[in-house]
Parts: sequence; structure tokens; C-alpha cells
Amino acid sequence: MKVCGIELKSNYTVLTLVDYSSDDIIDYIDLKIKKITLEDDEDKNSVLKYLEEINTFFNNNKVEKILIKKRSKKGAFSGGAVSFKMEGLIQLYSNAEVKLIPSQSISSYEKKNTILFPFELKKYQEQAYLTIVSYLTR
Repeated sequence: MKVCGIELKSNYTVLTLVDYSSDDIIDYIDLKIKKITLEDDEDKNSVLKYLEEINTFFNNNKVEKILIKKRSKKGAFSGGAVSFKMEGLIQLYSNAEVKLIPSQSISSYEKKNTILFPFELKKYQEQAYLTIVSYLTR
């Protein structure tokens, strides 16, 4: 099963893709596309371009489950309006199950476990990867 972990930051989507087998083995898939950006959230064509790019990514990679690192709606570390717009567009993808994973669950998992990140994984992809691992190995 192909699982995509997502972290939303400002106006871009950080993507990490793994293949999860029935043997509980998580294999990182090193892809060329690691980020998709929403250039101008106030421009309809830009929003449609983002939607097309993200859906094409999911379709081309046959993603079956999408796990999004949930952002706080209020407080000092709350997510921005653009990231919530991107989250809504991702949730509209109908060919895969979409789940929001609380950041507290991810942090708790990280504290209790030793995480071995794949060598090819970029530093900025770590939270998206942790989102996947914390969900699949709970």
C-alpha cells in the first residue's frame, strides 16, 4: 500500500511517500517531487494549478492513504490560513483515505522510539516521514 505523509508549511506541501507491506515493512520511495507550492492563494488559476499538481502526484504514485500532520487552529503555533486551504484541497481527493494526525501523537511517538530516517530522506521531509511512521506503527 502506498502511503503519503504530508506536512503543510506556509504555502507549500512537503511530501514523503512510502510503500507499506502486510509484513509491517515501511520502504521509503525517493521521488523527484518532494514539495508542491501554492503560489498565490488568492488567484483562482494558481489554486487550480496546485489542486491539479497534488492530484496528479497522488494519481501517478497510486497513493492509497494520505496522512497529514495536523496543525493547531489557535495559539502561538497555529497554522496559517493558506495551509488550511491546502489541507481542504487535499481532503477533497477521492481516491485515497485522508487522515489528520495530531502533532502531539507524532511528538510522543518520537520521544518513545528511536527513529532511523532513510538515507535519501531530506531534512525538511522528516516531519512528513514521522507522520507516516507514528501512524503505521502505533
